[in-house]
Amino acid sequence: MNSSTPGRLFLDDLFVGQRFTSGTHTIDEAQIKAFAIQFDPQPFHIDEAKAKDTLFGGLAASGWHTAAITMRLNVETGLPFAGGLVGAGGEINWPAPTRPGDTLHVESEVVEIIPSRSKPDRGIAVVLSSTINQHGEVVQNLKAKLVLQRKAAG
Repeated sequence: MNSSTPGRLFLDDLFVGQRFTSGTHTIDEAQIKAFAIQFDPQPFHIDEAKAKDTLFGGLAASGWHTAAITMRLNVETGLPFAGGLVGAGGEINWPAPTRPGDTLHVESEVVEIIPSRSKPDRGIAVVLSSTINQHGEVVQNLKAKLVLQRKAAG
């Protein structure tokens, strides 16, 4: 379990309070509608006129679309973890909608490190990731338990 890309971080390299910031992604109306048509076909994600009469008051991305963008940003530019981002559970919430034209980035912080007692080659890093738009509004919070490799002994 020790194959990784050079420069990637192992569980042993992390510390509580360590922060990471991703690159950005700008979402547009076409992306919102395409994702929603395939995975979350609700009127407030696919029809501007109908969306005006909902609690969103206009077109909004699916929370799952925001989650998918968050994942891509963390994988490509946010969390440089050896072995990839392997989830073992988590909590998610969407305090504000993602709208067409929003430019999102992710700010993450390591909040807990738990070495495995039964599998010494790995452990859990608990990471809080906030997805933030260009106005500084948090559109998603994700507290994820990620399985990370440990450095080889010796």
